[in-house]
Amino acid sequence: MIIFPAIDIKDGKVVRLLQGKFDEVTEYNQDPLVVAQKWKDMGAEWLHLVDLDGAKDGQMQNREIICDIAQKIGIPVEVGGGVRSEEDIAALINGGVARVILGTKIIEDTKFLVDVLAIWKEKIAVSLDCNNGYLAERGWTKTTDVKATAFIGELELLGVQNVVYTDIARDGMLTGPNFEQLEEICKITKINIIASGGVSNLDDIKKLKALESKGIIGAITGKAIYEGTLDLEEAIAIGKG
Repeated sequence: MIIFPAIDIKDGKVVRLLQGKFDEVTEYNQDPLVVAQKWKDMGAEWLHLVDLDGAKDGQMQNREIICDIAQKIGIPVEVGGGVRSEEDIAALINGGVARVILGTKIIEDTKFLVDVLAIWKEKIAVSLDCNNGYLAERGWTKTTDVKATAFIGELELLGVQNVVYTDIARDGMLTGPNFEQLEEICKITKINIIASGGVSNLDDIKKLKALESKGIIGAITGKAIYEGTLDLEEAIAIGKG
């Protein structure tokens, strides 16, 4: 199981939001590349980057910073937030990004997903950001009437290989992932699931590791490693088994 340190970028700086609320911002560092290097030095095998400005406004604002990290850091980087067009995806892939995560755009337009999967295949992942089991969009500012458990079946039929599942209510709260929802998702799909939201300590990592055989291939951690409640090196060691 891969541990993905998260680097959320807003106004060019590394921040964390509380439950995705843009008025609940904590700034951690002014240089995302410095943070990326720190996590790599601690053993990270992948990085999870989010353009928060792009997620909210629908147009990537921090792509130059993200591609700079992807080209310099020496480990694979996955990126989401504000990716709305084939041009956005191409710019990221050509800029060194290993995997592009789509959210809002494909909820509104599944044909777009079909088209980009045909071009980039496993380099495309989908983010299921959920509020009480229902998908949220536009930087988590709007909850849809689409249930995640129903939508993931469509994604599997279309050929999606990797999904990032985030429980918005848990994000940034350090209260532990929604294990019940994760197990439910794993039962109904063969898609690889990357768990996000609520990871707070090594016990959470151990519980997620126990679900690896059911389809949990990774865990994203953000606030826990910034606040020091989770030792990243130990978490990576547990993930490797």
